[in-house]
Amino acid sequence: MMQESQKNQVLSHLKNYGSLTPLRALGVYGIYRLAARVHELKQEGHNIETLIHSDPKGKTYAEYRLLPEVL
Repeated sequence: MMQESQKNQVLSHLKNYGSLTPLRALGVYGIYRLAARVHELKQEGHNIETLIHSDPKGKTYAEYRLLPEVL
């Protein structure tokens, strides 16, 4: 059985769950370079927004969300 590509895993997760963070991508899919996969999806025309959050210790991280397609 062929393993699903990381890019397809990210797109599927965004469609099914709405958002994805680097920590979740690493823990669930073993994806270290989430930003690179998101960049590839954006280049293919997917409408993905990036939100920047801070944790209680002041460290920042990204959250990616798939936006509805615009006609």
